[in-house]
Amino acid sequence: MKVALLQYPVVWAEIHENLRLTDLRLQAIAGEADVAVLPEMFTTGFCTNNPHLADTMDGVTLKTIRRWAKVYNIAIIGSFMCTDCGKLFNRGFFVKPDESADFIDKRHLYPSRGESDLFTAGQERKIVEYMGVKFCVQICYDLRFPVWSRNTTGFDYDILVYCAAWPDVKLTAWDVMLASRSLENQCYLVAVNCVGEDGLGLHYKGHSVAYDTRLQRLAWFEDNEEGTKIANFDMDRLAHYREVLPLWKDIDKFSIKI
Repeated sequence: MKVALLQYPVVWAEIHENLRLTDLRLQAIAGEADVAVLPEMFTTGFCTNNPHLADTMDGVTLKTIRRWAKVYNIAIIGSFMCTDCGKLFNRGFFVKPDESADFIDKRHLYPSRGESDLFTAGQERKIVEYMGVKFCVQICYDLRFPVWSRNTTGFDYDILVYCAAWPDVKLTAWDVMLASRSLENQCYLVAVNCVGEDGLGLHYKGHSVAYDTRLQRLAWFEDNEEGTKIANFDMDRLAHYREVLPLWKDIDKFSIKI
């Protein structure tokens, strides 16, 4: 399973420009990856002060993503600001080359940037299967809550994905928690952050990364680095690792109250 990590600046509050630039980036890796992962709110930046930028479920954002997936024969993961049934969501998506899509709303909403006042929290953790591989997609602040990502019944998923807009002032926490999520869930992990400045004065250094189960980095970015990198995950190796080191058998059982 080849997964592309796209770490770039997001042009603040400019939907059409971000769609144009993302199109060029996906076109450049057509045929080289099975899945592409974009940052959180990739069309606007983390614009919690601009709710009018929210797009609908039949708007230009999803129509464009579906076209990309089909034309470039690649599944695409990311999130966008969505208005649906009179509510706002930070809505994650997993769009496949046949244009089918799964949607995952961000569960944990960041309070200090106004997200929790404006958006509606997700109520479901969804696992998406593609090419025989199970993906768990989460968004930014969800990273801080390990229960929400826990592989509980054997192996719910194989690859844990985080789309983020994680500022550099908290980048140490990002690095540490990503490694922890991979280890504690015996899974591969992909995390994509943005770089550059946003419209509210925050800076982003990136540190997007892909880990295998032994915390070997299969793809990673240095401070402020822009570009696309591809991680090649060996799914047979993952299955073997889980067999010879069956830590999952000792997982504490619990249930989550929504």
